[in-house]
Amino acid sequence: MTSHVTLRVDGQVARVTLSRPEKLNGLTIDMLGGLTAAARHIASDTSIRVVVLSGEGDAFSTGLDFAAAGKDPARVVANFIPLPWLGTNGFQEACWAWRRLRIPVIAVIHGRCYGGGLQLALAADFRFTTPDAEFSILEAKWGLIPDMSGSVTLSQLIGIDTAKRLTMTGEMFDGFYAKEIGLVTQVSADPEADASELIDQILIRSPDSVAATKTLFDRAWSMVPRRAFGLERRLQLRLMRGANFAIARKAGIEKTEPQFKARSI
Repeated sequence: MTSHVTLRVDGQVARVTLSRPEKLNGLTIDMLGGLTAAARHIASDTSIRVVVLSGEGDAFSTGLDFAAAGKDPARVVANFIPLPWLGTNGFQEACWAWRRLRIPVIAVIHGRCYGGGLQLALAADFRFTTPDAEFSILEAKWGLIPDMSGSVTLSQLIGIDTAKRLTMTGEMFDGFYAKEIGLVTQVSADPEADASELIDQILIRSPDSVAATKTLFDRAWSMVPRRAFGLERRLQLRLMRGANFAIARKAGIEKTEPQFKARSI
């Protein structure tokens, strides 16, 4: 990680925090690398079952810090070159790495959530926000487009006309409007508490079925039915052969609390 991206593991929950509060967590090139490194570290630890992304201080993130990035144009160019084995470049991977994880990722949003910061939040599986959070696809201000995986994640969540309007105008909107259009999961005064409630519900379920669910919907959502049905069958067979299925089944029959093994999917 970096000094501006921190990773803390509490039991089965990894907490990744953008820690540049004096700049409203504006993203630097180092922070993009730190986000990717954090995601890869989490991916290698099958005991971690949930990730929480958040921002320190008064904002989630105001997006890419152009002033900081402009001081090292060579690194900007290097990060723009796609990695052929991944299909993403450094900017995109800082966000899309979280979607690659096989475990749920929750973004807890407050304050400003702009540009690259919004694209990071959109790469999470769930987004909990305060009502007064301020969102914007701010790339419009700079004469740019969202290029950190936003074209994919926006298309999965909102209608194309709304996506075009918000991207063309860069208009600001609050948590209530974000929920109205489907951009966030839930709005409340305490999104951290909402995230904790969801985490508690996830942790009582088999880590394998949770991982398989994420894989199923991330892949099958845009598949033709025939391919989706095949994916359902393959994942289900794999689950039924696993130890955690036997543990869940036994606990369900005996009405006891299951003690699951580490994720095997």
